[in-house]
Formats: sequence, structure tokens, C-alpha cells
Amino acid sequence: MMRKDDFDYAIENTQVILAPEQQIATFGTTSFHFYLISELMDRVDQVRIRNGKIHAERPQILTPEHFSRLLLEGFGEKAQRYADQLREYARNIAVLRYGFQFRKTNVTEETIRDSVDAVITRTKRRVEEAEEPLSAVIQGVDDAWEVCLLKFTIDMIERSAGGNLGDFRKRGLI
Repeated sequence: MMRKDDFDYAIENTQVILAPEQQIATFGTTSFHFYLISELMDRVDQVRIRNGKIHAERPQILTPEHFSRLLLEGFGEKAQRYADQLREYARNIAVLRYGFQFRKTNVTEETIRDSVDAVITRTKRRVEEAEEPLSAVIQGVDDAWEVCLLKFTIDMIERSAGGNLGDFRKRGLI
């Protein structure tokens, strides 16, 4: 089981070396290819490269109306009145919900005998030369590599949210 210190260490030591050029699409699914590079802690000059895909579903708009329907199941009349007040107060508030699917079946890994810096440089160069605009090169922690990958997805949501909100506004959806 992962301790809080291990989790914090993984978050602090996740570095996006090369970010995807594109953000999460507002009106469709976006698939990102990742290369997660990590040093093996118990072996000198052993580096693991994991690669696979993360699929981001299109963001959904969650309005106060939607929230109140979700929150009020099984509640009585007083809760309903309070929710009506909240809905009126917050009628212009909307939240985007992002959905990710991470399929481990798409993940492959290999261990290479080299320095982590050399592996990062080669991988970055290979992605740039192949012109893979939806690929990311990430340096992370081997034992907690999935935490590093989740950190990357949260960063992608933060990068994409403003543009996604703008797209929804342009279409009059919020």
C-alpha cells in the first residue's frame, strides 16, 4: 500500500518533458500517447519506459440544475426549497466534468541500460521527429508511475479547461 509520503514524492517528481501540442477536445474524444520514463531505484543505469494511451472523453457541462437533481435523491421538501434557492443564486455557474479512461492493456514497458537523461533525450527526439502532436514524454517515479500519469492528466485538464469553457460559451451552451 502506498504511503502519503510516497504519493507526495511521486507528485513532486513528475515532470512533463514534452507536452502534447493539442488540448482536450471540447466536442469529442481525445487520445494522448504517453512515454513515461523512470529510473529503477535498486539498479544503476536502468531505466524503464512505459508507453500507452490515455483516452479523454469530451467534457460535460454540469449545471446547478444537474447538481440539484444528483444531490436531492431521497431528500424532502425543505431540502428541495434550499436547492431551488441555490439554483436561482447560481444559475450562471457551470462546471466541466472530464472523464478519462486509462487502459493498462495498452501499456507496454521496456527496461534499458542507460542514463535517464540519455533515454529522455532520445525519446523526446523520436517523438518530435515522428511529429506526434498528441504525445507526451513524462519523467516520473517507477514504483508510483500511475500517480505520475494521473498528475499528467490533471495538468491536461487544467490546460484545457479555459478553452473548453470558451467553446461551450461560443455555442451558447453555458
